[in-house]
Amino acid sequence: MFSIFSTVCVSTQQEAASRESETIMTCEELARYNGKNGQAAYVAVGNVIYDVSQSPMWQGGNHVSAHQAGCDLTLELKEAPHIAAVIERFPVVGRLEEIAAPGRKSLGLPVVLIVLVLGLVSWWLLR
Repeated sequence: MFSIFSTVCVSTQQEAASRESETIMTCEELARYNGKNGQAAYVAVGNVIYDVSQSPMWQGGNHVSAHQAGCDLTLELKEAPHIAAVIERFPVVGRLEEIAAPGRKSLGLPVVLIVLVLGLVSWWLLR
């Protein structure tokens, strides 16, 4: 019983250490790894960054004249003739920074409308 618990704890600690040391890149940083001029060739799929440098299908950072390394290929992979498992077999080198969708933090228009309606109701009641 103790050995099973120890194994689970060690595995969990290793996973936590791996996550802490994981590289997080912006899209601009990912673009530097385009496979040209001796650079490594990285692609992102689903916010995971893979190193495709050693693949003969990604020579010079170009994949069958259709895709360029240094890009987020999440949408392109949905239309690819192969499944995601093909990309997932490459080494993971980091994660792509998640960017919040625009407009989610702003309450602008709803708040303005509420204030306007309350103002009109107050004016009507007080006249």
